[in-house]
Amino acid sequence: MIRRRDLAKAATLAAAAPVAAAASDPSQGRLSTLRLRSTHVAAAVAVSVYRPPGARAPGERYPLLLLLHGGGGSEADLTRFARVIDGAIAERRIAPLIVAMPAAGRSLYMDTRDGAERWESFILQDLLPHLRATLPVDGARRGTFVGGWSMGGLGALRLAFKHPETFAAVAALEPAVEPALAWREIGPKVKFWRSDEIYQRIFGSPVDEAYWAANNPATIARGDPRRLADLGVYLEVGDQDMLYLTHGVEFLHRVLFDARVAHEYRLVRGAEHVGPSLAPRLADALGFLGRQIDPPAWIDRQVMETRAVMDTQKRAAGLPAEPVDPRRIRNW
Repeated sequence: MIRRRDLAKAATLAAAAPVAAAASDPSQGRLSTLRLRSTHVAAAVAVSVYRPPGARAPGERYPLLLLLHGGGGSEADLTRFARVIDGAIAERRIAPLIVAMPAAGRSLYMDTRDGAERWESFILQDLLPHLRATLPVDGARRGTFVGGWSMGGLGALRLAFKHPETFAAVAALEPAVEPALAWREIGPKVKFWRSDEIYQRIFGSPVDEAYWAANNPATIARGDPRRLADLGVYLEVGDQDMLYLTHGVEFLHRVLFDARVAHEYRLVRGAEHVGPSLAPRLADALGFLGRQIDPPAWIDRQVMETRAVMDTQKRAAGLPAEPVDPRRIRNW
């Protein structure tokens, strides 16, 4: 059985290229660490915080991204990707923003069934209010985003799908989602890397199947897709993923597609679960979030005129000319 701590170590070594440089460089963001105590988890939680380069204008408020690390990682993983964030800002893929990464171990960012650890509650009730109170961030939904990779991608999707009133968008890189709507559908291609011990620690022993379903992104999306209509959703996975996460992410994509929930989905050719592909893939995800913060003017006069011509041809062919709704995938 593959040990997740070995995967985490491999990911750290493979992604060592984007190491944070000297904080004195004015073109680079600043990193700091805080510790936050909570009644929801046993010990103080270390949280890395990235602040964008440059001086802040008086009264300026930045978007806030909660970026969640993978299984076996820690808050220190933000250091690996600080220069990727710098680059995305410098290239204007995304507006200057503040990024926070809490150390969450192997928690799946969930409240356990027995209530022993409540990581979802910690993030929503402790971490997010603390960051809004102590940092110059936009406290509204429109300026609050969540993302992550692997376990963090799963956690980001769960948080955003359960609480779309809190987050404007979610960006999930190689999220560790299962290709299933029910617990009993999970097969060996999942359980070889996520053991029954982990499932039982979080979802109960025996596993509470209803609790699992209530926290499974695909089941949540299938149950009431209308709740996700105003949520920006970005999914991606490498086609060489050693954990077979291509199956889970494709499954979730199909659930969203069939429900006509607008989203962006990428199957990244040649990319693995760990390694140097993660840095440019994070840059692409930041680009998606940047388009949610500052939507591009892609629907201009020419587009509207061409649509009108196509609608006329559709009606002539006996097809409906469906009103445009950018929150929904165009129907066939």
